[in-house]
Amino acid sequence: MVLGSSDCSVFGLEWYSLLPEWSFSGVKRSRNTGTLVLGYRIKLIHIFKIYRTIMILTKKEYYSLHAKDYLCYTIYMFYYYGRKKQIAKYYPHPNCETIIEPFAGAAAYSLFGNNWKKNVILIEKDKRVSEIWRFLIEDATISDIENLQELKVGDYSTDFLHIIHAATKQAFKYKRIKVTPILERNWKISRRIFAENLYKIKHWKIICGDYTDAPDIKAMWFIDPPYKGSPGLGYYFGSDKLDYKALSKWTKERKGEVIFCEGINGDYLPFKHLINLPGVAGKRSQEKIFYFSNVEKEQLELIM
Repeated sequence: MVLGSSDCSVFGLEWYSLLPEWSFSGVKRSRNTGTLVLGYRIKLIHIFKIYRTIMILTKKEYYSLHAKDYLCYTIYMFYYYGRKKQIAKYYPHPNCETIIEPFAGAAAYSLFGNNWKKNVILIEKDKRVSEIWRFLIEDATISDIENLQELKVGDYSTDFLHIIHAATKQAFKYKRIKVTPILERNWKISRRIFAENLYKIKHWKIICGDYTDAPDIKAMWFIDPPYKGSPGLGYYFGSDKLDYKALSKWTKERKGEVIFCEGINGDYLPFKHLINLPGVAGKRSQEKIFYFSNVEKEQLELIM
């Protein structure tokens, strides 16, 4: 590997001056061309460290521009089809002290970044899903998590907490499932995540009920119902059981902020395009958002 001298200077420093002393023996200057040559004794990891140093010194703005992405991350407590883990970073940050998710699912928004520190209230109509949250929030200890059953390929389970880790919408219909390599892997990952993040949700509240059972208070309302039409079918309480006109009216009456998620068929609120996501068989799915806030208006009225 040969580097020209014009490529090897950072703020006037020869790049090899940045190397630790023990690796100097691997660097020499060609007598004929005057270029620097990396000797065979320098390992690949050393080359990576050089590159990283150059990036830090010459492109500090890269880290400042992307600092938000490094600091804001999403965990999940369990697998759930349609969860917002991958796109939570695109949603507005909450300006209220309380977050309410009336269609809780896996509560990816509340687990994004530091959102978990807020007063989080989950409402989930599917009793099996709400029971998972109740166990994790109210009962589970680290010892309980460590003693959860391990799953091996070929095993069978009737536990919904296991079944949902099949990561398919069809899981909501299963009463018994055979453990596949994917399910085994997902369950192993979730057991570790349970133990590492259990403390984050112990102050949360879970309500088993309809979205209309949510407390009528000022909050960041993250509303993520089954999407209208075929994308929302398959859940125990899917799009075929939801009155979107009534949901729209209820949404407009919320206090605080609202983030409402929908797909390509969303037409009952003034949705705007958010992002396109890779779908099945090369297709792309469209994510839409409806957002409004009366928090700034309230603050302005207080000032006046």
